[in-house]
Order: sequence, then structure tokens, then C-alpha cells
Amino acid sequence: MSETAQQAPEVVGRPPGQPKRSPVRALRDVGALLVRQREATVFVVVVLLIIYFGFISSTGRSTFFTKTNVINLTQIAAPVIIIALGEVMLLICGEIDLSVGFVYMFAPFVMHYLIDFYHFPALLGILGALVMGVVVGWVNGFLTVTVGLPSFITTLGTGFILWGLTLTTSHAEQPSNGIPAPVRGIGHWIGQYAWAEITWAIILTVVFQILLTRTRWGLHTVATGGNQLGAREAGVSVARIKYGNFMLTSLLGAFVGLQIAFQISIVDPSSGGYTPMFYAVAAAVIGGTAMLGGSGSIIGAFLGGCMLAVLQDGFDVIGVSANPLNIILGAAILVAMIANVQLSKLRERGRV
Repeated sequence: MSETAQQAPEVVGRPPGQPKRSPVRALRDVGALLVRQREATVFVVVVLLIIYFGFISSTGRSTFFTKTNVINLTQIAAPVIIIALGEVMLLICGEIDLSVGFVYMFAPFVMHYLIDFYHFPALLGILGALVMGVVVGWVNGFLTVTVGLPSFITTLGTGFILWGLTLTTSHAEQPSNGIPAPVRGIGHWIGQYAWAEITWAIILTVVFQILLTRTRWGLHTVATGGNQLGAREAGVSVARIKYGNFMLTSLLGAFVGLQIAFQISIVDPSSGGYTPMFYAVAAAVIGGTAMLGGSGSIIGAFLGGCMLAVLQDGFDVIGVSANPLNIILGAAILVAMIANVQLSKLRERGRV
């Protein structure tokens, strides 16, 4: 037998002399993994919250795991997740969009006007609402990138304009006929079907995860937020990246607005606004996206949206006032930001 064959059994299993890993070390390794992988931490929190609310609600008449409640949970989470995907891309490249909730508000009215007033075909009416979102994103990009305004100010201004347009053109009233009749069949697959919204949220999460981690666009987005001057000198079209991410975010806002309109069968001038945007940004930050740009996580934003939805729905199921939710949300944002800052320092020192 050859010398190589004689030594082969020693390769299998634990190397000679290496001590067996203790439970304490195993726990330490798991903790290190949670520190390195921010998504893993949020995932664990989501699972613990689901277990907690499921256990608490099982002692009363309401049950957290009923089909009706699970559908309600997905319908709370999906709009936050979808808008958060766009906000992640913007935050990574160092910008933010405060107007996306008002694109959400205005999009169903654009569809309503095009179909009911101007007799557009159903598909063109929906497409027109989505194009409006893209146009608003382009305007945000133009004012921020070309004119040089801070994106906070740009999108604050365009948000108020869209809010005013919605209230002025609708007279702050819902259309008497609700959703335009020609689009109700299409709307079933966009938002009316019980599982439509979360299905779209999962599909878009996969698409944006690939976009961010597997494409040149994602690489350039990270480079733009991490070092804009260096990215520009390396040949990255910083302006094109920012314009594109503004347009993507507004497009997602318009899409969510249509989803909600189809879900509730109402074109409502009071829907949208700042609340969906704030929840989306919170989901992105809780999921590990840095507010100052350069890093972010699509999967983390998905899990952050799930966490917020579980908290909101869980409080309702167990009969607790939703008022403390804002306290928990604010604390979660602060903890997430502190963790991001501390982890960045540790990475700079080579500790994680």
C-alpha cells in the first residue's frame, strides 16, 4: 500500500490533537455569526416575536396563526417591504426619498382619471399611473443631482406638491364608483387577491437582491455611496445611478398605491402620505442599511418589514393598544443605528 493511501484515514474527521468544541464556544461562534450577518439577527428577532405573539394569543379567543390573521399580517408587511426595497437602493447611494408615500397616494387617482375621464384602456391606465411614478423619480433626480439640492429637501417639496395635487384634483373625496370597472380583473392579480401583495413583495425582493449583489448596477450603487469621488474617478456614472434609483423608488411607490387601491376597492385621498415612507425607511435601517450610504441589505429590509408588521399585528391580536408601537419602533431604529456604527468601527479594526 502506498504512503498516500496509508495516510488517508487521518484526513477524515477532526485533526489529531484538536480539542472538541465546547458548547460555550459553539454559542460564541453563533453570536459572532449574528454580529457579522445583520440579517440573521433580525431574522431571530422576527421568529421570537412570532413565537411570543402566537403563544400569548393562544390563551384567549384570538389566535395569531389563523389564516385570516396571517393574510392580514402579509398585507401589512408587503407595502412596507416593497417601498423599503427602493429606499435601500437610495440610502446605499447616499440619498433618501420622502415623497414616495405621496406617489403612493396619487397613483390610483392618475389611473382613475385616465380611465374614467379620458377613457384609456385598462392596461394603459395602470401603465400611466406607473409612468407618473417614474416621472416623479426623474424630477427628484434632476433637482438633487443636476440642480444640487439635498434629496431631503427635494423630496420633501415634491411630496407636498403631490399631496396638494391629489387633494385639489379629487376635491379630497373618493370617486363615487370606486375602482374603475375595466381594471378590476387585472387588479385581482395586483392587489385584490389575498396573497397577491406578499407574492409581489417576495418576487421583487429576489429581483432587487440580484440587482444589488449580482449586477454592475448594484456594485456601482454601493461604490457611489461608499466613495462618490472615487467612484466617479473609476468611471462610475454617479448621476445615472442616482437618477435610476430615484425612479425605481417612485415606481415602487406608485405600484404599492395601486395595490392598496385594488385591495380595498377604493381610491382614497387619505391613503399613503408620510407613514408608509417612514415605515419603509425604518425597515431598511433595522435591516442593516446605513443612513450615510455605502452599505445595505435587501434581505434585511424584507425582514425589517416583517418585524414591523408582526409588532403591529401582534399588538392588535392580543388586544394591546398600538400607541406603544412608535416607542418600540423608535428604539429599534436607534439600536440598529448604534449597532451599525459600532460594527463599522469593529470592521475597521479587523475585529469582525
